[in-house]
Amino acid sequence: MVIRYLPRSSSVRTTALAVAALVLLPTPFSAAAAEPTPPKPGPAYSSDLLDRQGVQARPGAGAPAVPGDVSALSWLVADARSGEVLAAHNAHRQLPPASTLKSLFALTALPHLDAVSRHKVTQSDLSGIGDGSSLVGVEAGHSYRIADLWRGVFLSSGNDAVHVLAKLNGGWQQTVRQMRAKARALGARDTHVVSPDGYDAPGQVSSAYDLAVFGRAGLADPEFARYCSTSVAKFPNGGWSYPIQNTNRLLTGADGVAGYPGLLGIKNGYTSHAGNTLISAAQRGGRTLVVSVMNPQASGGYRVYEETRSLLDWGFKAAGHVRPVGSLVPESEKAGTVRGPAPAAELAVRSVEADGSDWTAILLVAAGSAALVAGAVVVIRRRARRAARAYRFSGRQ
Repeated sequence: MVIRYLPRSSSVRTTALAVAALVLLPTPFSAAAAEPTPPKPGPAYSSDLLDRQGVQARPGAGAPAVPGDVSALSWLVADARSGEVLAAHNAHRQLPPASTLKSLFALTALPHLDAVSRHKVTQSDLSGIGDGSSLVGVEAGHSYRIADLWRGVFLSSGNDAVHVLAKLNGGWQQTVRQMRAKARALGARDTHVVSPDGYDAPGQVSSAYDLAVFGRAGLADPEFARYCSTSVAKFPNGGWSYPIQNTNRLLTGADGVAGYPGLLGIKNGYTSHAGNTLISAAQRGGRTLVVSVMNPQASGGYRVYEETRSLLDWGFKAAGHVRPVGSLVPESEKAGTVRGPAPAAELAVRSVEADGSDWTAILLVAAGSAALVAGAVVVIRRRARRAARAYRFSGRQ
């Protein structure tokens, strides 16, 4: 938007500045908000604690004890907005990630693929899927929207959907290279990608630290956040569709696992080699936490959910009562090249049943913003015309 000022027309200039402030500043705002914000100093703590084995925590007055019944080989609790790590256990231990690696796949490929475009799947798109893979039911010869395939990835952990999307992203090996580069850019140095779908492969590893980094980055992307928080969707199959449900039981409250209040989702995984893995995020009282848990050793197939629940509960109680033991924030983000978590308003744009109607909310938000800007332009133009008439009638040249 270009605003032209008339000579000596202070009323027009004042109106323009007021409208610019209304459009550009976050709400609510005050006169003080327009003042330059001094640079935020770097954290006074070191991340060296995260390199140590065992539980790392720095409790202060009133801090609850770290849960003693968490059996996972590696876990981490962090504040998603600040990136501060509240506590961790073997944060950088390299372990197979299973389908939690799909979070990095989504971070890598989502920006390259148009969600509303369609693709007719060929048999070659589905070649190379590992035996025993989780599938959403993609079939050769059928046409799918890219958004449908992403729901197949996030809800059903479909390796068939990953293979098709990777093919559209430039191919399997190209996607591997992109994922490795993306991990490095995010500061996730423990991750080595071999198979984008998370299928067990020699040398494929990640860590609780890196998975939390991926989860935090996913919250900063409204598209990722919308997919990962969807509980139920319809998946097309030719002329009809069938329901698919998110396999993250903390989100859906299925199979005897109670849903977690305020859960924003993200991604779960399982293979016989990796065991159960889970990246979760939840919001409560204006605070968002991200928790990663890798391979609980206690018996029970759903143990990963209960250990995540325990760590989330601890994190919400401990926030403000513990000193950070490290940070998820890479140097690139400190320089402003990587965004933090999405605002709550963006995270709220999600649907229980994703049938395409969730775009309505996004379009309504966009339309409201456009109407605000358009209204501002009308006000400026009207005042400018009045000022111009007054200027001409005054005899000034």
